[in-house]
Amino acid sequence: MQSTLVPPVRRSRMVDASPVYYGWVILFVGAVGTILTSPGQTYSVSVFIDHFITDLGISRSLVSTLYSVGTLTASFALPFVGRQIDRRGSRLMIVGISLLLGIACVYMGFVRNWLMLGIGFFMLRMLGQGSLSLASRYAINQWWVRRRGSVMGIAGVATAILGSGAFPVLINWLIPQFGWRLSYGMLGVGVMALMIPLALLFVRDKPEQYGLLPDGATSLADQERKSKGFTEINWTLAEATRTPTFWIVASGLATMSMLGTGLTFHIFSIFQDSGLSATMTASVFLPMAATAAAMQLAAGLLIDRLPARFLLAAALFLQTLALVMAPFLTTTELAYGYGVAMGMMNGLQMIVSSVIWAKYFGRQHLGAITGVVSTILVASSALGPMPFGIARDLMGSYTTILIAFAVLPFGLGVANLFFGKQPMKEIGD
Repeated sequence: MQSTLVPPVRRSRMVDASPVYYGWVILFVGAVGTILTSPGQTYSVSVFIDHFITDLGISRSLVSTLYSVGTLTASFALPFVGRQIDRRGSRLMIVGISLLLGIACVYMGFVRNWLMLGIGFFMLRMLGQGSLSLASRYAINQWWVRRRGSVMGIAGVATAILGSGAFPVLINWLIPQFGWRLSYGMLGVGVMALMIPLALLFVRDKPEQYGLLPDGATSLADQERKSKGFTEINWTLAEATRTPTFWIVASGLATMSMLGTGLTFHIFSIFQDSGLSATMTASVFLPMAATAAAMQLAAGLLIDRLPARFLLAAALFLQTLALVMAPFLTTTELAYGYGVAMGMMNGLQMIVSSVIWAKYFGRQHLGAITGVVSTILVASSALGPMPFGIARDLMGSYTTILIAFAVLPFGLGVANLFFGKQPMKEIGD
Protein backbone atom coordinates (compact mmCIF):
# COMPACT_ATOMS: atom_id res chain seq x y z
CA MET A 1 0.00 0.00 0.00
CA GLN A 2 1.35 3.43 -0.99
CA SER A 3 2.20 5.77 1.89
CA THR A 4 0.05 8.88 2.10
CA LEU A 5 3.18 10.78 3.14
CA VAL A 6 4.86 10.26 -0.24
CA PRO A 7 2.43 11.22 -3.03
CA PRO A 8 3.19 10.21 -6.61
CA VAL A 9 5.55 12.50 -8.51
CA ARG A 10 3.79 14.83 -10.93
CA ARG A 11 5.07 15.69 -14.36
CA SER A 12 5.29 19.28 -15.60
CA ARG A 13 6.69 20.37 -18.94
CA MET A 14 7.58 23.75 -17.45
CA VAL A 15 9.54 22.21 -14.60
CA ASP A 16 11.20 19.62 -16.82
CA ALA A 17 12.16 22.20 -19.45
CA SER A 18 13.64 24.70 -17.00
CA PRO A 19 17.42 25.08 -17.56
CA VAL A 20 17.83 26.16 -13.92
CA TYR A 21 16.38 25.01 -10.63
CA TYR A 22 12.67 25.82 -10.91
CA GLY A 23 12.69 27.69 -7.60
CA TRP A 24 14.24 30.61 -9.49
CA VAL A 25 11.17 30.75 -11.72
CA ILE A 26 8.94 30.68 -8.65
CA LEU A 27 11.02 33.48 -7.15
CA PHE A 28 10.44 35.65 -10.22
CA VAL A 29 6.69 35.06 -10.32
CA GLY A 30 6.36 35.48 -6.55
CA ALA A 31 8.23 38.77 -6.73
CA VAL A 32 5.90 40.01 -9.48
CA GLY A 33 2.98 38.97 -7.27
CA THR A 34 4.23 41.01 -4.33
CA ILE A 35 4.81 44.02 -6.61
CA LEU A 36 1.25 43.75 -7.92
CA THR A 37 -0.19 43.93 -4.42
CA SER A 38 0.61 47.66 -4.73
CA PRO A 39 -2.91 48.90 -5.65
CA GLY A 40 -4.07 47.60 -2.27
CA GLN A 41 -1.07 48.84 -0.28
CA THR A 42 -1.10 52.02 1.77
CA TYR A 43 1.72 53.65 -0.21
CA SER A 44 -0.55 53.58 -3.29
CA VAL A 45 -3.83 54.38 -1.55
CA SER A 46 -2.20 57.39 0.14
CA VAL A 47 -1.82 59.13 -3.23
CA PHE A 48 -5.61 59.00 -3.70
CA ILE A 49 -6.59 60.22 -0.21
CA ASP A 50 -6.91 63.94 -0.96
CA HIS A 51 -8.90 63.11 -4.10
CA PHE A 52 -11.33 60.99 -2.06
CA ILE A 53 -11.75 63.83 0.42
CA THR A 54 -12.31 66.50 -2.24
CA ASP A 55 -14.40 64.55 -4.75
CA LEU A 56 -16.64 62.74 -2.27
CA GLY A 57 -16.94 65.68 0.12
CA ILE A 58 -15.90 63.78 3.25
CA SER A 59 -13.45 64.54 6.05
CA ARG A 60 -9.98 63.14 6.59
CA SER A 61 -11.19 61.57 9.84
CA LEU A 62 -13.96 59.71 8.03
CA VAL A 63 -11.61 58.49 5.29
CA SER A 64 -9.15 57.32 7.95
CA THR A 65 -11.92 55.56 9.86
CA LEU A 66 -13.26 53.86 6.75
CA TYR A 67 -9.77 52.69 5.85
CA SER A 68 -9.25 51.35 9.37
CA VAL A 69 -12.61 49.56 9.46
CA GLY A 70 -12.14 48.15 5.95
CA THR A 71 -8.66 46.91 6.79
CA LEU A 72 -9.73 45.43 10.13
CA THR A 73 -12.70 43.63 8.60
CA ALA A 74 -10.53 42.34 5.75
CA SER A 75 -8.08 40.82 8.20
CA PHE A 76 -10.67 38.35 9.48
CA ALA A 77 -10.69 36.55 6.12
CA LEU A 78 -6.97 35.81 6.05
CA PRO A 79 -6.87 32.67 8.26
CA PHE A 80 -9.38 31.15 5.82
CA VAL A 81 -7.21 32.25 2.88
CA GLY A 82 -4.14 30.72 4.52
CA ARG A 83 -5.87 27.37 5.06
CA GLN A 84 -7.06 27.37 1.45
CA ILE A 85 -3.49 27.95 0.24
CA ASP A 86 -2.35 24.93 2.29
CA ARG A 87 -5.20 22.89 0.81
CA ARG A 88 -5.37 24.08 -2.80
CA GLY A 89 -1.85 25.34 -3.42
CA SER A 90 -0.55 28.77 -4.34
CA ARG A 91 -1.11 28.48 -8.10
CA LEU A 92 -4.90 28.32 -8.03
CA MET A 93 -5.14 30.83 -5.20
CA ILE A 94 -2.92 33.42 -6.91
CA VAL A 95 -5.05 33.23 -10.06
CA GLY A 96 -8.32 33.70 -8.16
CA ILE A 97 -6.99 36.45 -5.90
CA SER A 98 -5.48 38.38 -8.83
CA LEU A 99 -8.80 38.29 -10.68
CA LEU A 100 -10.68 39.61 -7.65
CA LEU A 101 -8.06 42.28 -6.91
CA GLY A 102 -8.31 43.56 -10.47
CA ILE A 103 -12.09 43.75 -10.17
CA ALA A 104 -11.74 45.61 -6.86
CA CYS A 105 -9.52 48.23 -8.49
CA VAL A 106 -12.01 48.73 -11.32
CA TYR A 107 -14.77 49.07 -8.70
CA MET A 108 -12.87 51.95 -7.05
CA GLY A 109 -13.45 54.01 -10.19
CA PHE A 110 -17.21 53.86 -9.57
CA VAL A 111 -17.16 54.94 -5.91
CA ARG A 112 -19.69 57.72 -5.27
CA ASN A 113 -20.11 57.94 -1.49
CA TRP A 114 -18.53 57.01 1.84
CA LEU A 115 -20.21 53.58 1.99
CA MET A 116 -18.91 52.55 -1.43
CA LEU A 117 -15.47 53.81 -0.44
CA GLY A 118 -15.50 51.67 2.71
CA ILE A 119 -16.43 48.58 0.67
CA GLY A 120 -13.63 49.38 -1.75
CA PHE A 121 -11.11 49.68 1.06
CA PHE A 122 -12.24 46.30 2.41
CA MET A 123 -11.69 44.59 -0.95
CA LEU A 124 -8.35 46.27 -1.66
CA ARG A 125 -6.93 45.44 1.74
CA MET A 126 -8.18 41.85 1.85
CA LEU A 127 -7.03 41.01 -1.67
CA GLY A 128 -3.97 43.23 -2.12
CA GLN A 129 -2.24 43.78 1.18
CA GLY A 130 -3.46 40.47 2.60
CA SER A 131 -4.23 37.62 0.22
CA LEU A 132 -1.99 38.16 -2.82
CA SER A 133 0.97 39.00 -0.61
CA LEU A 134 0.33 35.89 1.49
CA ALA A 135 0.02 33.56 -1.51
CA SER A 136 3.06 34.99 -3.34
CA ARG A 137 5.39 34.68 -0.35
CA TYR A 138 4.02 31.23 0.43
CA ALA A 139 4.98 30.08 -3.08
CA ILE A 140 8.58 31.26 -2.67
CA ASN A 141 8.89 29.81 0.84
CA GLN A 142 7.91 26.35 -0.40
CA TRP A 143 10.81 26.18 -2.87
CA TRP A 144 13.55 27.60 -0.65
CA VAL A 145 14.72 26.63 2.84
CA ARG A 146 18.48 27.04 3.34
CA ARG A 147 18.70 30.10 1.08
CA ARG A 148 15.27 31.46 1.96
CA GLY A 149 16.58 34.75 3.33
CA SER A 150 18.78 35.43 0.32
CA VAL A 151 16.08 34.80 -2.26
CA MET A 152 13.52 36.79 -0.28
CA GLY A 153 16.07 39.61 -0.27
CA ILE A 154 16.22 39.45 -4.07
CA ALA A 155 12.42 39.51 -4.26
CA GLY A 156 12.39 42.38 -1.80
CA VAL A 157 14.67 44.50 -3.99
CA ALA A 158 12.27 44.15 -6.90
CA THR A 159 9.25 44.83 -4.67
CA ALA A 160 10.80 47.92 -3.11
CA ILE A 161 11.92 49.49 -6.38
CA LEU A 162 8.98 48.54 -8.61
CA GLY A 163 6.35 48.52 -5.85
CA SER A 164 6.66 51.08 -3.08
CA GLY A 165 9.14 53.12 -5.10
CA ALA A 166 7.54 53.25 -8.54
CA PHE A 167 3.81 52.94 -7.86
CA PRO A 168 3.31 56.22 -5.93
CA VAL A 169 5.21 58.08 -8.65
CA LEU A 170 3.26 56.29 -11.39
CA ILE A 171 -0.09 57.04 -9.74
CA ASN A 172 0.89 60.65 -9.07
CA TRP A 173 1.53 60.93 -12.82
CA LEU A 174 -1.59 59.02 -13.92
CA ILE A 175 -4.12 61.03 -11.92
CA PRO A 176 -3.51 64.40 -13.64
CA GLN A 177 -3.58 62.66 -17.02
CA PHE A 178 -6.65 60.44 -16.61
CA GLY A 179 -8.33 61.32 -13.31
CA TRP A 180 -8.24 59.21 -10.16
CA ARG A 181 -11.17 57.00 -11.15
CA LEU A 182 -9.79 55.84 -14.48
CA SER A 183 -6.32 55.55 -12.93
CA TYR A 184 -7.53 52.98 -10.41
CA GLY A 185 -9.28 51.04 -13.16
CA MET A 186 -6.08 50.98 -15.20
CA LEU A 187 -4.20 49.55 -12.22
CA GLY A 188 -6.77 46.77 -11.93
CA VAL A 189 -6.55 45.82 -15.61
CA GLY A 190 -2.78 45.72 -15.29
CA VAL A 191 -2.93 43.35 -12.30
CA MET A 192 -5.21 40.90 -14.14
CA ALA A 193 -3.34 41.08 -17.44
CA LEU A 194 0.05 40.38 -15.84
CA MET A 195 -0.54 38.13 -12.86
CA ILE A 196 -3.18 35.69 -14.04
CA PRO A 197 -1.21 34.39 -17.07
CA LEU A 198 2.03 34.27 -15.08
CA ALA A 199 0.47 32.20 -12.31
CA LEU A 200 -1.31 29.81 -14.67
CA LEU A 201 1.78 29.19 -16.78
CA PHE A 202 4.58 29.12 -14.24
CA VAL A 203 3.52 28.65 -10.62
CA ARG A 204 3.95 25.14 -9.21
CA ASP A 205 3.15 24.41 -5.59
CA LYS A 206 5.99 22.41 -3.97
CA PRO A 207 9.28 20.98 -5.27
CA GLU A 208 8.61 17.57 -3.69
CA GLN A 209 5.53 17.17 -5.90
CA TYR A 210 7.83 17.15 -8.95
CA GLY A 211 10.58 14.96 -7.56
CA LEU A 212 12.72 17.91 -6.53
CA LEU A 213 14.06 19.19 -3.21
CA PRO A 214 14.19 22.73 -1.80
CA ASP A 215 17.15 24.92 -2.79
CA GLY A 216 17.94 22.75 -5.80
CA ALA A 217 19.47 19.91 -3.80
CA THR A 218 19.87 16.73 -5.86
CA SER A 219 19.38 14.29 -2.99
CA LEU A 220 18.54 14.24 0.69
CA ALA A 221 22.24 13.73 1.45
CA ASP A 222 23.14 16.70 -0.73
CA GLN A 223 20.45 18.81 0.94
CA GLU A 224 21.76 17.94 4.40
CA ARG A 225 25.34 18.64 3.33
CA LYS A 226 24.44 22.03 1.90
CA SER A 227 22.30 22.84 4.91
CA LYS A 228 25.16 22.02 7.30
CA GLY A 229 23.01 19.72 9.38
CA PHE A 230 19.92 21.95 9.30
CA THR A 231 16.72 20.00 9.97
CA GLU A 232 13.35 21.55 9.22
CA ILE A 233 10.93 21.11 12.12
CA ASN A 234 7.27 21.58 11.31
CA TRP A 235 4.86 23.04 13.85
CA THR A 236 1.08 23.04 13.66
CA LEU A 237 -0.76 26.32 14.11
CA ALA A 238 -1.84 25.32 17.62
CA GLU A 239 1.72 24.42 18.60
CA ALA A 240 3.15 27.64 17.19
CA THR A 241 0.64 29.89 18.93
CA ARG A 242 1.39 28.27 22.29
CA THR A 243 4.98 29.55 22.20
CA PRO A 244 5.82 32.96 23.73
CA THR A 245 8.10 33.62 20.75
CA PHE A 246 5.14 33.62 18.35
CA TRP A 247 3.45 36.44 20.23
CA ILE A 248 6.58 38.48 20.91
CA VAL A 249 7.56 38.44 17.24
CA ALA A 250 3.98 39.02 16.09
CA SER A 251 3.66 42.00 18.46
CA GLY A 252 6.80 43.61 17.05
CA LEU A 253 5.68 43.13 13.46
CA ALA A 254 2.14 44.26 14.31
CA THR A 255 3.42 47.49 15.84
CA MET A 256 5.44 48.26 12.73
CA SER A 257 2.44 47.43 10.57
CA MET A 258 0.17 49.73 12.59
CA LEU A 259 2.49 52.72 12.85
CA GLY A 260 4.00 52.31 9.39
CA THR A 261 0.53 52.29 7.86
CA GLY A 262 -0.44 55.39 9.81
CA LEU A 263 2.68 57.23 8.70
CA THR A 264 2.34 56.22 5.05
CA PHE A 265 -1.42 56.87 4.90
CA HIS A 266 -0.95 60.47 6.08
CA ILE A 267 2.48 61.12 4.58
CA PHE A 268 1.25 63.77 2.13
CA SER A 269 -0.53 65.61 4.94
CA ILE A 270 2.44 65.27 7.35
CA PHE A 271 4.80 66.70 4.74
CA GLN A 272 2.34 69.44 3.81
CA ASP A 273 2.19 70.56 7.45
CA SER A 274 5.95 71.09 7.22
CA GLY A 275 5.56 73.17 4.06
CA LEU A 276 6.55 70.47 1.55
CA SER A 277 4.65 69.98 -1.72
CA ALA A 278 2.88 66.85 -2.97
CA THR A 279 5.50 66.46 -5.71
CA MET A 280 8.26 66.65 -3.11
CA THR A 281 6.43 64.10 -0.97
CA ALA A 282 6.03 61.68 -3.88
CA SER A 283 9.74 62.04 -4.67
CA VAL A 284 10.67 60.82 -1.16
CA PHE A 285 9.25 57.41 -2.06
CA LEU A 286 12.19 56.91 -4.43
CA PRO A 287 15.05 57.09 -1.87
CA MET A 288 12.78 55.26 0.54
CA ALA A 289 12.38 52.45 -1.99
CA ALA A 290 16.07 52.43 -2.96
CA THR A 291 17.11 52.17 0.68
CA ALA A 292 14.51 49.47 1.33
CA ALA A 293 15.79 47.53 -1.67
CA ALA A 294 19.41 47.69 -0.54
CA MET A 295 18.45 46.83 3.03
CA GLN A 296 16.35 43.86 1.95
CA LEU A 297 19.21 42.44 -0.09
CA ALA A 298 21.63 42.85 2.82
CA ALA A 299 19.13 41.63 5.41
CA GLY A 300 18.27 38.63 3.25
CA LEU A 301 21.89 37.53 3.44
CA LEU A 302 22.15 38.33 7.14
CA ILE A 303 18.99 36.52 8.23
CA ASP A 304 20.45 33.22 6.98
CA ARG A 305 23.45 33.83 9.26
CA LEU A 306 22.26 35.89 12.24
CA PRO A 307 19.36 35.42 14.67
CA ALA A 308 16.24 36.93 13.12
CA ARG A 309 15.38 38.73 16.35
CA PHE A 310 18.37 41.05 15.91
CA LEU A 311 17.04 42.27 12.58
CA LEU A 312 13.53 42.66 13.96
CA ALA A 313 14.81 44.72 16.90
CA ALA A 314 16.81 46.95 14.53
CA ALA A 315 13.68 47.57 12.45
CA LEU A 316 11.72 48.57 15.55
CA PHE A 317 14.43 51.00 16.65
CA LEU A 318 14.45 52.56 13.17
CA GLN A 319 10.69 53.07 13.35
CA THR A 320 11.17 54.84 16.67
CA LEU A 321 13.58 57.21 14.93
CA ALA A 322 11.15 57.82 12.04
CA LEU A 323 8.30 58.69 14.42
CA VAL A 324 10.45 61.19 16.27
CA MET A 325 11.63 62.76 12.99
CA ALA A 326 8.24 63.00 11.28
CA PRO A 327 6.91 66.23 12.90
CA PHE A 328 10.10 68.16 12.15
CA LEU A 329 10.63 67.69 8.40
CA THR A 330 11.21 71.35 7.64
CA THR A 331 13.85 70.92 4.93
CA THR A 332 14.38 68.77 1.87
CA GLU A 333 17.41 67.16 3.50
CA LEU A 334 15.40 66.13 6.57
CA ALA A 335 12.63 64.79 4.35
CA TYR A 336 15.05 62.59 2.45
CA GLY A 337 16.68 61.52 5.71
CA TYR A 338 13.26 60.47 6.94
CA GLY A 339 12.79 58.51 3.70
CA VAL A 340 16.08 56.70 4.27
CA ALA A 341 15.14 55.78 7.85
CA MET A 342 11.74 54.52 6.72
CA GLY A 343 13.33 52.61 3.85
CA MET A 344 15.76 50.85 6.17
CA MET A 345 12.92 49.97 8.52
CA ASN A 346 10.70 48.74 5.69
CA GLY A 347 13.49 46.62 4.23
CA LEU A 348 14.19 44.89 7.53
CA GLN A 349 10.50 44.44 8.28
CA MET A 350 9.78 42.89 4.89
CA ILE A 351 12.58 40.34 5.17
CA VAL A 352 11.76 39.36 8.74
CA SER A 353 8.03 38.99 8.10
CA SER A 354 8.67 37.02 4.89
CA VAL A 355 11.17 34.58 6.37
CA ILE A 356 10.76 34.22 10.11
CA TRP A 357 7.59 32.10 10.22
CA ALA A 358 8.89 29.43 7.86
CA LYS A 359 12.29 29.62 9.57
CA TYR A 360 10.82 29.16 13.04
CA PHE A 361 7.88 26.85 12.32
CA GLY A 362 8.53 25.00 9.02
CA ARG A 363 6.65 24.72 5.71
CA GLN A 364 4.05 22.03 6.32
CA HIS A 365 1.46 24.26 8.00
CA LEU A 366 2.83 27.56 6.76
CA GLY A 367 -0.41 28.72 5.16
CA ALA A 368 -2.40 28.29 8.36
CA ILE A 369 0.28 29.95 10.49
CA THR A 370 0.88 32.90 8.17
CA GLY A 371 -2.87 33.27 7.66
CA VAL A 372 -3.27 33.98 11.38
CA VAL A 373 -0.17 36.19 11.36
CA SER A 374 -1.57 38.12 8.40
CA THR A 375 -4.79 38.69 10.30
CA ILE A 376 -2.78 40.13 13.19
CA LEU A 377 -0.69 42.34 10.92
CA VAL A 378 -3.52 43.55 8.70
CA ALA A 379 -5.76 44.18 11.72
CA SER A 380 -2.93 46.12 13.31
CA SER A 381 -2.44 48.18 10.18
CA ALA A 382 -6.12 49.09 10.45
CA LEU A 383 -5.46 50.81 13.77
CA GLY A 384 -2.82 53.17 12.39
CA PRO A 385 -4.58 55.72 10.12
CA MET A 386 -7.55 56.50 12.39
CA PRO A 387 -5.75 57.89 15.47
CA PHE A 388 -3.38 59.91 13.28
CA GLY A 389 -6.28 61.38 11.31
CA ILE A 390 -8.37 62.15 14.41
CA ALA A 391 -5.40 63.74 16.18
CA ARG A 392 -4.74 65.97 13.15
CA ASP A 393 -8.37 67.11 13.00
CA LEU A 394 -8.66 67.74 16.75
CA MET A 395 -5.23 69.22 17.52
CA GLY A 396 -4.26 70.64 14.15
CA SER A 397 -0.95 68.76 14.27
CA TYR A 398 0.49 65.25 14.25
CA THR A 399 3.31 66.07 16.67
CA THR A 400 1.85 64.83 19.96
CA ILE A 401 0.61 61.49 18.68
CA LEU A 402 3.80 60.78 16.71
CA ILE A 403 6.03 61.33 19.74
CA ALA A 404 3.70 59.37 22.06
CA PHE A 405 3.59 56.36 19.73
CA ALA A 406 7.39 56.23 19.48
CA VAL A 407 7.45 54.46 22.86
CA LEU A 408 5.81 51.31 21.42
CA PRO A 409 8.43 50.18 18.87
CA PHE A 410 11.27 51.05 21.22
CA GLY A 411 9.88 48.84 24.01
CA LEU A 412 9.12 45.95 21.66
CA GLY A 413 12.57 46.24 20.09
CA VAL A 414 14.11 45.61 23.50
CA ALA A 415 11.67 42.74 24.15
CA ASN A 416 12.52 41.01 20.88
CA LEU A 417 16.26 41.33 21.50
CA PHE A 418 15.94 39.26 24.67
CA PHE A 419 12.86 37.07 24.12
CA GLY A 420 12.42 36.63 20.37
CA LYS A 421 14.60 33.52 20.08
CA GLN A 422 13.68 30.65 17.77
CA PRO A 423 11.60 28.17 19.81
CA MET A 424 12.81 24.63 20.32
CA LYS A 425 10.66 21.58 19.79
CA GLU A 426 11.28 17.97 20.66
CA ILE A 427 11.27 15.86 17.49
CA GLY A 428 8.81 13.45 19.05
CA ASP A 429 6.25 16.16 19.84
